Amino acid sequence: MGCCSGRCTLIFICTLQLVLALERQVFDFLGYQWAPILANFFHIIIVILGLFGTIQYRPRYIIVYTVWAALWVAWNVFVICFYLDVGGLSKDSDLLTFNISAHHSWWSEHGPGCVRREMPQAPGVRTTESHSYITVMGCLMDYQYIEVMHSGTQILVALLGFVYACYVVSAITEEEDSFDFIGGFDPFPLYHVNEKPSHFLLKPMYL
Repeated sequence: MGCCSGRCTLIFICTLQLVLALERQVFDFLGYQWAPILANFFHIIIVILGLFGTIQYRPRYIIVYTVWAALWVAWNVFVICFYLDVGGLSKDSDLLTFNISAHHSWWSEHGPGCVRREMPQAPGVRTTESHSYITVMGCLMDYQYIEVMHSGTQILVALLGFVYACYVVSAITEEEDSFDFIGGFDPFPLYHVNEKPSHFLLKPMYL
């Protein structure tokens, strides 16, 4: 009963992680954040693997998910430090785009209440864009705090997944050990050949 409850909870957590990862992936694509896009891609694959392992009673897959959950927490801690300018990191750098482009978080221009003020390009100035915005005003919340909230949510759900994954792996392992103890893995579970010699076969016949 406890294993079933733990499995159901872990299935729910994995499903929630998939929803949150897909939501985050969309906004990272819109902001051309290539490092988070790559991390989200691996995250989605491992969560699906963990979900499959939980449904099919595959502890090895759940162990892989557990290890990834710890790495995912570390990655999101790094993202939080990046957006809060901790440890020499700077949210204004192009680290998350692999220095390929100068794009920043999609929320920096499209956050709640944000208004972009734009102006046409100056005459005689040729750029690859038809216009450039001057500034973003009226935001109810700075974009870095929105990113921190996203990462914080990911950390919380990943920690819950880590705890329940460890519990489910332990429960499945105990069930397999107990099944093995009662002879569940006996190579001859249904048919047992009696190796004692038959008296009828050994008794000589006299005419």
